[in-house]
Parts: sequence; C-alpha cells; structure tokens
Amino acid sequence: MTQLWDFAGGIHPPENKHQSTQRPIAKTTLPEYLVLPLQQHIGEPAEPVVSVGDRVLKGQPVAEVRNGMGVPVHAPTSGIVEAIEQRPVPHPSGMSDWCIVIRPDHEDQWVALEPVEDYKRLDREQLLELIRHAGIAGMGGAGFPTDIKLRPPRDRKVDTLILNGAECEPYITADDMTMREHAGEVVSGLEIMAWILRPSRCVIGIEDNKPEAVAAMRQAVEGTQIEVLVIPTKYPSGGEKQLIRILTGQEVPSGGIPADIGVMCQNIGTAVAVGRAVFEGKPLISRIVTITGDAVQDPGNFEVLIGTPVQDLLAAAGLQQERLNRLILGGPMMGYTLTTDNVPLVKTSNCVIAATEKELPAPPPEQPCIRCGQCAEACPMDLLPQQLFWYSKAAEFEKAEHLNLFDCIECGACSYVCPSAIPLVQYYRFAKGEIRTQRAEQLKADRARERFEARQARLDREQQEKDQRRKERAKAAAAAQAKKQAEADNAAADGQAPDDRAAKAALVQQALERKKAKTAAQTSEQPAPAAPDIAEEKPDVDALEKQLTQAEAKLNTMQGMLDDARAQQAENVEKLERAVAKNHDRVQRARQALELARKQIAEQPASSQ
Repeated sequence: MTQLWDFAGGIHPPENKHQSTQRPIAKTTLPEYLVLPLQQHIGEPAEPVVSVGDRVLKGQPVAEVRNGMGVPVHAPTSGIVEAIEQRPVPHPSGMSDWCIVIRPDHEDQWVALEPVEDYKRLDREQLLELIRHAGIAGMGGAGFPTDIKLRPPRDRKVDTLILNGAECEPYITADDMTMREHAGEVVSGLEIMAWILRPSRCVIGIEDNKPEAVAAMRQAVEGTQIEVLVIPTKYPSGGEKQLIRILTGQEVPSGGIPADIGVMCQNIGTAVAVGRAVFEGKPLISRIVTITGDAVQDPGNFEVLIGTPVQDLLAAAGLQQERLNRLILGGPMMGYTLTTDNVPLVKTSNCVIAATEKELPAPPPEQPCIRCGQCAEACPMDLLPQQLFWYSKAAEFEKAEHLNLFDCIECGACSYVCPSAIPLVQYYRFAKGEIRTQRAEQLKADRARERFEARQARLDREQQEKDQRRKERAKAAAAAQAKKQAEADNAAADGQAPDDRAAKAALVQQALERKKAKTAAQTSEQPAPAAPDIAEEKPDVDALEKQLTQAEAKLNTMQGMLDDARAQQAENVEKLERAVAKNHDRVQRARQALELARKQIAEQPASSQ
C-alpha cells in the first residue's frame, strides 16, 4: 500500500456537494451574446485580432498575446463581433475590462480543425506550441498558461506528475463529475503531459468523499502506470502544496515552486482540455461549471461556453430570485461575492453559488482578537496568522513579510475558525497588494536612477571625448604653425638675395602710393555736405530708452539662466557666461547712448540762440 502523509492544520467545513451531483452534466443553450474578456489568464492581456462587424467561426482566434506571457482567446461559436468595449468582468472589485462581444448566428460553424493522430511523432516543443495555440490556461483557479508550466527550468527534472482531483472546497463538484463522466479524456490528457515531462511517476489524487470518481478513474487507468490514490477528506487538501505533501511527503520550499523539488501539479479540467486540443484539434472554448445553492431549483453541473453571462446559467438552473441573497463565484472559502450577474464565465470559473440568507449569512461585525490561537492551529502552511494580522493592520508590511506572508495560500481556514469574526484573509490580501505596489514603485525608481546614471556617464564620456579632440586639434595646429615657421625661417636663410628683397619692397611702396592718390581724387569730387539741420539730427530719446529697457530685460533673463545652470552643474555654463557678458556690454552701450542723447538735447537750445 502506498504511503500517504498529512499536512499541518486544516478544517472540516460542511461539504454541501451532494446537491449538484444528483444528475449528469447538462449542456446549456446558446445565450443571446457571449462576452469574452481579453484577460483570462496570468500574464499580459490578449489583443483583439478581429474588428467590429466581422463574422467569426467556432474555434477561431479572436485575440492573441503578441508579447509576453499569455494565451489566445477563441470564439466559442460562430457569429458576428458586435462590440469591443469595456464590460464588467469576474473580479472581487467588480471592475470592468476590455471584452469582445459576439452575437451567435446559431449555425455553430467550426473553423478547420487539425487533430493529431499520434502525438508521439511530434517533438516536445511542437506539442507545447499546440497547447498554447489552443488557449489552455490552468483551470483550477490561477489561470497560469499551461504550456509555460509544462516547460520547467532545464535544471529541474520533474519526477512526479500529480493530477489534482481532490476538489476539497465545499459546494464545488465540477472535477468530480468530470472524472465520473469523462475519465478516459482525463487519462488521455494526463498521458500527453507525461510524454512531454517524462516523469518517473504519475499520480491522480482524489478525496475519499468521491467514490464514484475513484471507481471511474481506476477503471480508466487499467493497463497504465498511472496511480489513483485516495486521500482523506480535509480542507484544503486540494491546495497544490498540501496535495504534494500528502502524496510525496515533500514540502515546497518557502518562495519556491513544486518544480524545485521535482514535482508538478495539473488540474482535471486542464487535462481534458489538453486531450481535446491534441486529439480533436479543438481550442479551449468551454468548461464544466457547478451551479448550486439553495436559491436554485435544479443545481448541477453544466458544460458552458466561455463567455456565457452568469445570468443565463442561473436561469438554466432555475434561479428563484426572491430567495437569492448572495452570488458567489468560486467556493465559499476562497470565492468572492459578485456585484452583478451580468458578468461572463471565463476559463478559471468553476462554480457559482446562489445562496440564500440562511445558507450563507452575512458575517457578524469584527471583534477584537482574543488571542485564542485557533487560527494558528488551522493554518495549513504553519504560519502565524495572529501576528500577520497585527502587522498587516498596522501597515508594518516589512515585519509581515519576514513572517512569510507570501506563503499564505488564502484558503480562509483561519477566518473560518476565528471566534472574533476577523476577516483575516482580507487583511493578508491587503498587505500583499501594498507590498507588491511598493515593490513596483521601487523597481520603477531604480530603473529611473539607472537611466539617469547611464545618461550622466554618457554625457561625461562625450565631454571627455570632446576635450580630447580639442586638445588634439590644438596640438596639431601648434605643430603645423611650428612647421610653417620653420619653413619660413629656412626660406629666409637660404632664399632671396638682398637686391631682390629691395626691389620687391619698392614695388609694394609704389602700389600703396597709387591707391592713396586714387582715394584722394574720389574725395575731392564729392560735394560738400549740407549744413546740419538741428531739428533732423535731434536724437530719438524714446527709442534709446526702449532699447535700454530691452537690453536690461534680456540681461536679467540670461543671468537667471546662468544661475540655474550653475546650480544644476549643467554643461552650458561657459556659453551662458559669455552670453551674459555680451548682454552686459550691450546694456552699457545703450546707457551711454541714452546719456549722450539727453546731453545733446539739453545743449541744442543754447546753440540755436
């Protein structure tokens, strides 16, 4: 018998799973429109590759991720792209995001499919690219692109591949029903992922509260090396790190990933999507979703097209609006309340709970912590929830981080057992968000500082190169001048005779006398200037005053620029100093001209008498 281990903490909340397992998986009718958010995975959002008014086929890519980590989004059915706009999306804040809205044409016309008969003829990279083009992201909650997860670092060999069929959270039965009715597809997808990773062991872990799923999976793995292990029911045994601990006895290091210890976990729904992408050529356009809660008449599991509004799915399950108190997307432990039912289901949506007030009442008011320690006993990660709460509430994020805040999986076990009704997980999420924001701001500041330092280094280098070139030019000019002088001296010593030099000097003297005589003749031919008109020669004092004012203003402006440049140690200080000196001379000349004009005006009346 294979050995199983246990993990610390854990709780046993009411399961409430039987309500949605009483009938087979049902199909829903086409909604009036499908809303496809561009961000359905961790990483960069996809960008539309279609335009409003385009007709798309079922399975056709409508958005691609061109740069960064991500997967494409495909049309769930054929129809017309009605809009590309902001719409409400599944998010705890009720935010809106960019979505592609498709109105089905009810023809359900597929794009040309390219199934693979023998995937073992393809190499590893071809299979990973096929999985990426199918738009497959982890369907267990986080939405991490599957092709990237199946490509671990080269120095980390995956020895154990685990398929997570625990589905430990109350109410959710999507994976349970998938294993019951599509066990063969689950095993096919697991075999494809095993062929990519080549692990020495493949395990499917299922909680013991799912006997039908256990029986179906054991029948499906007959003749293979895949193990089906039944584990005790305890929340959160479906957590990745907890399931690894149960099945292997190993612990993922703090801040690490399962690949660090040679283990990888995949989800049941992800395995089905991988199998369909390879054997049928179909992208991820639908998934199994649990609709349950006391406010619906016919709870169950439905195969839903991605992009279907929640309100359409609730209508298919017989929603009793008068009994509805809260709508929860996900499970009651880790899910969140929807502010509207006009949001679409996405690749990571696995459950919608339509709860009555009696079923899931509003939490009581938060009370002061009584330090009972129940939260520490329930924590499956062996953390100190009480101290994390104090530091998170006091915004002492560095201390919280030192207590391994980011190891918290936000399972909600601590909040569930807290007698003071403290929403502990909400405090932890707040602290994590603030730390991430601070890190992003610090990273931005560091990059800005690096750019500034690189620019300063470049400017210094350019200035040094300019100075070096200037010195080289001056040196070359001095050498040329010295060479020219030496040549002149040599020519003077070895060249012309004294008689030749005397003759040349006489010719120069004659040319100068001829030019002087010509200038004198031109001057004698010009008429004498008329007597000056005192009224016409009266200086324009107003114009001179205006010139002086403009010169002084320009001087003040240049002086201010020079002061700023000196304070910033800029490169143009010398240039500004020369400009200030020139403007200072202009001001002095303008003042002298104005004083002279005023003196002339003062002397004119006396001379005219």
